[in-house]
Amino acid sequence: MKKNEYFKEIEKIYKEKKSDFKKRLQEFRDTWNKGTNKDIHLELSFCILTPQSKALNAWQAITNLKENNLIFTGSAEEMVEYLNIVRFKNNKSKFLVALREQMTKNGEIVTKDFFSSIPTTFEKREWIVKNIKGMSYKEAGHFLRNVGFGSEVAILDRHILRNLVKLEVIDEIPKTLSPKIYLEIEKKMKEYCDFVKIPMDEMDLLLWYKEAGVIFK
Repeated sequence: MKKNEYFKEIEKIYKEKKSDFKKRLQEFRDTWNKGTNKDIHLELSFCILTPQSKALNAWQAITNLKENNLIFTGSAEEMVEYLNIVRFKNNKSKFLVALREQMTKNGEIVTKDFFSSIPTTFEKREWIVKNIKGMSYKEAGHFLRNVGFGSEVAILDRHILRNLVKLEVIDEIPKTLSPKIYLEIEKKMKEYCDFVKIPMDEMDLLLWYKEAGVIFK
């Protein structure tokens, strides 16, 4: 394990933007601490829309659904009209309805209450992967990070994997990202983050910023 030339490049960015990363992560924690069941449900719904789509587009789609009173009441057929800016809109509209049905009790959304009842971050993630349609380890980790539980889990999308290769944490981007491979790479990323003393959730924002030039979610 070493700090190569590429790390020195991103370390410079980290030192410049560190306070911004910490502020954003605090905002994520505030989403959980101050948010309602519906607020947390929106974050989970957002992560269903992100696969092979831009995060900004996925959040815009969620915003549009919310403004048109569809995310909590609309059918898949009604919602799909607002998902043109994300890929696989037909499947994802069905996933959103299925999620809403899972997270409704006695006619009310209970998403935050439900996840509060699951003790650990890793148990929350396992439940999501096994029970929510359209969500893998990556999307589950994304949701957990966005509500303040990101210090232990990685969000291994292609931009993170590409940067992990540049940092020499992994040799190459795997052709397929099975659960076993995902967890192996996550472990390597965590060990590297501990080595360079950058928390994993801050590292994710740092590498995302390096790629996109913005700190989003």
